[in-house]
Amino acid sequence: DSTLCQYALKTFVTSVVSCCPAELKQEINGKKETVKGFNVKLQDTILFPEGGGQPDDHGLIGDIPVLRVTRLGPEAVHFVCSSLQEGQQVHVKVDWERRFDHMQQHSGQHLITALADTMFGYKTTSWELGRQRSTIELDTPCVKPNQLQALEEAVNEKIRSQTPVTVQLLSIDDPAVEKVRSRGLPEDHAGPIRIIDIEGVDANMCCGTHVSNLSHLQVIKLLGTEKGKKNKTNLLFLAGNRVLKYTEKSFNTERSLVSLLKTGPDDHVEAVDKLQKSVKLLQKTNLNILRDMAVHLKIFLTKETISCIVFFLHRKEGDNEFMNIIANEINTEETLVFLTVGEEKGPGLFLLAGPSGPVAELGPRVLEMLQGKGAGKNGRFQGKANSLSRREEVEAFLQQHCTHHTSEEE
Repeated sequence: DSTLCQYALKTFVTSVVSCCPAELKQEINGKKETVKGFNVKLQDTILFPEGGGQPDDHGLIGDIPVLRVTRLGPEAVHFVCSSLQEGQQVHVKVDWERRFDHMQQHSGQHLITALADTMFGYKTTSWELGRQRSTIELDTPCVKPNQLQALEEAVNEKIRSQTPVTVQLLSIDDPAVEKVRSRGLPEDHAGPIRIIDIEGVDANMCCGTHVSNLSHLQVIKLLGTEKGKKNKTNLLFLAGNRVLKYTEKSFNTERSLVSLLKTGPDDHVEAVDKLQKSVKLLQKTNLNILRDMAVHLKIFLTKETISCIVFFLHRKEGDNEFMNIIANEINTEETLVFLTVGEEKGPGLFLLAGPSGPVAELGPRVLEMLQGKGAGKNGRFQGKANSLSRREEVEAFLQQHCTHHTSEEE
């Protein structure tokens, strides 16, 4: 299949074989949406269909963006939003920045996989080329720090050695196929077997796109390991331009922290540790103050206003515990209590306490008026308010209900 031989090209002229209406499910701004468009098959293509752990290429057919490329047997299917005429000649252009990034990560994976096996006997069972970083699943329960360091030094030494990477196409019955590393062929495989050969390092069956020399990887950074599934270890890595972007991002973060913490980079961890301890102490002190305030407020209320059938209180500072302390100190079997904390017109917390019957009846209505989320039981209904701007309206509603209820009893 000549498709497998075209991946060194950035542009290509071919013709449209078919164009059929189709839909594509994709995530846009965190939401899954269905896009209507067309599946296009070309006489040949330079756009890689997703597979082998590698995402697909993006690019253009004429001036129409290609949003997805998938493999159907020996053919590539291109999803586009505008229709194309069957038989028409088209100019195909690959998104080279995306392609070269994938080439660097994929060739980097082959190199890491080969040396992890050669040096420590750790086999690769799967891998994923992620948007930010890539992951290699190794068949071992752990990788020791000194092994990780030795592996990183070894892969970068191969990069500095400018080791060539070549592509071989072998027939499926060629005896040489038995000598190369492989996790098996897909059931719908067609055509010759494609071998990626890193000279003197590794020969592996692969349909993906790769650099022609390890020097094009620039550098590989092993970020560390995470516990994987079934006694396996996930090795995280960056290759090539991703290392440069990661370094730039880390430096910008470091520079911001220097400005915020007023210390040099070497003292950032210690400075943040001190801040966290200070915050915990302040939170504890603040909670004690709020508790004392609640108790004193209860004493004041008992002397002055607790004879009211409904009581309202709003404070900017406070939390759920503060409100519950006040509610606990008031005889809510006879008094309906509506408490709120937070910004006057912004989000906050609320608590409605009192006789279980009225609270169960009024709670959902209060929740609706505050545009919030919450629940209640046993004479307490509390939750988060999206906006406290209608607090006075809620108070009037509760006052009206209590007045009406009292007059009915009389």
